Amino acid sequence: MGYASFSVLGTWITEQLVFDGVVSGLVTGLVAMGIVLIYRSTRVINFAVGNMGIIAASMTALLDLNYGWPFWLALALSLVLGVLFAAAVELTVIRRLFKSPRVIVLVATVGIAQLAQLVVSQLPDIEAAGQKYPKPIGPRGDNVFFAKEVWFTDINIRGPQLTILIAVPVIALLLGWLMNRTAFGKSVAASANNPELSRLSGINPKTVSTFVWVTAGLLASISMVMLSGSTGQIAGLANLGPQTLGRAMVAAVLAAMISFPRAMLAGVLIGVLYSLFKFNFHSQPGLIDFVIFLAVLVAVYFQSRSQGETGVFSFAPKVRAIPERLRQVWWLRHLSKIALGALLVLGIVLVQLPGISNLPSRQLLYATVLCFAVAGLSVTIITGWAGQLSLAQMTFAGMGALFAASLKRGLSMDFTVGTGFLPGDALSYDFFDVQFETGGIPFMVAIPVTALFSALVAAVIGVGSLRVRGLYLAVTTFVFALAAQQYLYRRPFFTGGNTSSVSFRRGELFGLDLKSQKTYYYVCLALLLIAVIIVSRLRRSGVGRTIIAVRDNADSASGYTVGPVRSKLSSFALAGGIAGLGGAMLAGLVQNVPISERFFQVEDSLQLVGMVVIGGLGSSIGAVLGAIWVYGLPNLFNNAETVALFSSSIGLLLVLMYFPGGLIQIGYSARNALIGLAERRLGPDPGGKTVQAAPTSLTRLEDPRPSTDPMLAGRDISVHFGGVQAVSEATVVVHPDEIVGLIGTNGAGKSTFMNAVGGYVPSAGQVELLGTDISRLSASRRARAGLGRTFQTASLFPELTVRETVQVALEARGRTPLLSTALHLPHTFALERRRRAEADELIDYLGLGRYADSYISDLSTGTRRIVEITGLLALGTRVLCLDEPTAGVAQRETEAFGPLIVNIRRELEAAMLIIEHDMPLIMSISDRVYCLEAGKVIAEGSPSEVRNDPLVIASYLGTDERAIAISDG
Repeated sequence: MGYASFSVLGTWITEQLVFDGVVSGLVTGLVAMGIVLIYRSTRVINFAVGNMGIIAASMTALLDLNYGWPFWLALALSLVLGVLFAAAVELTVIRRLFKSPRVIVLVATVGIAQLAQLVVSQLPDIEAAGQKYPKPIGPRGDNVFFAKEVWFTDINIRGPQLTILIAVPVIALLLGWLMNRTAFGKSVAASANNPELSRLSGINPKTVSTFVWVTAGLLASISMVMLSGSTGQIAGLANLGPQTLGRAMVAAVLAAMISFPRAMLAGVLIGVLYSLFKFNFHSQPGLIDFVIFLAVLVAVYFQSRSQGETGVFSFAPKVRAIPERLRQVWWLRHLSKIALGALLVLGIVLVQLPGISNLPSRQLLYATVLCFAVAGLSVTIITGWAGQLSLAQMTFAGMGALFAASLKRGLSMDFTVGTGFLPGDALSYDFFDVQFETGGIPFMVAIPVTALFSALVAAVIGVGSLRVRGLYLAVTTFVFALAAQQYLYRRPFFTGGNTSSVSFRRGELFGLDLKSQKTYYYVCLALLLIAVIIVSRLRRSGVGRTIIAVRDNADSASGYTVGPVRSKLSSFALAGGIAGLGGAMLAGLVQNVPISERFFQVEDSLQLVGMVVIGGLGSSIGAVLGAIWVYGLPNLFNNAETVALFSSSIGLLLVLMYFPGGLIQIGYSARNALIGLAERRLGPDPGGKTVQAAPTSLTRLEDPRPSTDPMLAGRDISVHFGGVQAVSEATVVVHPDEIVGLIGTNGAGKSTFMNAVGGYVPSAGQVELLGTDISRLSASRRARAGLGRTFQTASLFPELTVRETVQVALEARGRTPLLSTALHLPHTFALERRRRAEADELIDYLGLGRYADSYISDLSTGTRRIVEITGLLALGTRVLCLDEPTAGVAQRETEAFGPLIVNIRRELEAAMLIIEHDMPLIMSISDRVYCLEAGKVIAEGSPSEVRNDPLVIASYLGTDERAIAISDG
């Protein structure tokens, strides 16, 4: 019997290959449907969906092979257990985090995935000698349910494949019918889109969540049982979870996380591609994983604007600042340094203790903890500061480890791309050939060079993820981690031709023999100390403040001249560099870097996130505490692997549910108690001083143009959102030293027009600022040119203090240099002192001294409005666009805003465009007024002219003469 085959661009395709790919793709599509199901109903990407199924898969094999249960009975009980596990985690974990940001729930699913692995690890060993995974159709000893093989034309169909062909389409059709054609399915969609409104309609979102998690658990369980039967594997069942999840996640992304049919089709397509690549490119394992990663980047790029997480993502504990009047107390001012010094002393003394000083195994363990702590600092930056959930930090560490080994060995590259194979014939073809070779470099030089290399790789990944945040970034980096594990790690550039491990011998450092485990431990301790000091210094500088500002509110950060793109790339590069440093340290520790096992796997990246969350996300010391908890303490027990899974899975879930600050919160509580004690001894705080004179740090942008020329002109501005025209050829001009009011009813297009002028939405027309066309500039560059902007919500940066917020605005006077600050060069300390003094001067000028160390999220709306204006003073802007500056402000505070705005206009010699619904206020302070209706300017002129314009009256009051008469009265 022959096989039909043909070649396309050198790739051989046979009916059998396509069929095998379709079968495996059906299982992938089914798991992808489970991912889509949960996302459609709860807006959560479930990273536990693969591992939830391995419990049922393992139990089926255990009951059938160990205890002789009939297959169908074992399967039924196993599926029940899989469903119960899904229900249990939803009721205990997901329900408690129901109102938390979706990214935090995603992190919880990482802990659930590890919990499932923990459950499987506690099951008895399966007695699998000479046996394959049990299957419902096919030979099983004396019990034959069906013929050994089923033949249809030239395709060989095995029993497990027939099971998949029958079961998956039926399950998929039932699920599609349930979710798309029934009232319950519509209830699920309603619950996801608007939970509050669905409650009013009698739909309980929590009940819906339980149902979809149970359904997803059932789908995952069935899928993993069928996949295990198809592969026949018994050993390594726990590893099927991440592999299946990666492919299913890609299929779900290609389906935009909403379409069941597209998820199934994408799963089948991925299955076919895997089958064809495995046959045609057998000498390049994992190539398909890299191709799929590139496909995910493209898919996410076109979907991220509508599907990404929009809320603030931070679960780092808030640290109370030391009040200014207590900073004179030496031990309070250096409290963090004292704590760090205590940890350093503990680290030095630890390996000198009797029973440890002569045990290289213990020294190896402690050095491993230090290396993971360094890698954990990268999560502190990328997730704790930037709010970007990266699941590939240990991948950057792995690439760093392999690159460091390559540097020590000497780089040697000889690329031969593309090898095809056909039975009975060999096809070989080269697209390009590159040869490059260098000599080896010393061990301690290779480590910092590796950090630079990893920073570059991370920045490249960051460029591909600029439009991605939170949920989708987690998917992108997870798929990248799989691609690196399966393909990139094995490149000759890294391996030098080795297939299992790469040697990385330590050598010497300043005459010290690093072969000693104790000596290398101290080297790791020193490198960790340096990394912690650098990260702590960057957090207290403009680098850390701007990264957090972009995380909290990218639009407000742009209004303060901070470019979100630059900030995100900086955080990616910085985190990648530190991860590479940790990887190089680990490589030196083990001295033989494994290519496909032990460290640097996808599971390690997931565990690294849990480690830092447990220790305290956002804190450099938190990464150290998390490493001790997850990697240090478990190794004190005999079953270290099990305890490690327990500490990382249960520990992560408990922290997320009950102690979101992590272990570091204990230290912060003690620190706050000491500060409170010192405050009570000093007595009550008299509050900040108010300065009457304008601050000397107040800057003004020079404008050499004639005073009659417009300061700001938005001409023929039009904005479309899909088929809706929000603004239509509107023109607004603001002259020097002029306050222009922009009024109109709700939905008239006022804020949209201001967003178009500020560069926050795409628009047609021309925007001129100080005589220069800025229509093509980004929002941050428009701010740098002198256009200031406040926003209606006045949310600013919730996780920054008032002083830090003003310091972010002061970055417009000169960016804080990253490298110089990291190296602790003297001029960066002088710059930081000057920035603090300038911020305090502006804060005192507007009477905010008592709030200088308060977090923005703790302030009233009126106080936040004043902080916004303080930021504009720091910018020294010539044109201010204020969007409802009194919205949400108490009436007595509103009355004080008029004189404040006029005073600021005088101090800055600025022009203003103000949107305001308080008619008495806007009419009293405006020189001219524009009125918008349905995106068009219907009136302009002096306040009295606009107030009495018939079109304006009709716009506000309608054409009912009785309403107009009442309003006149």
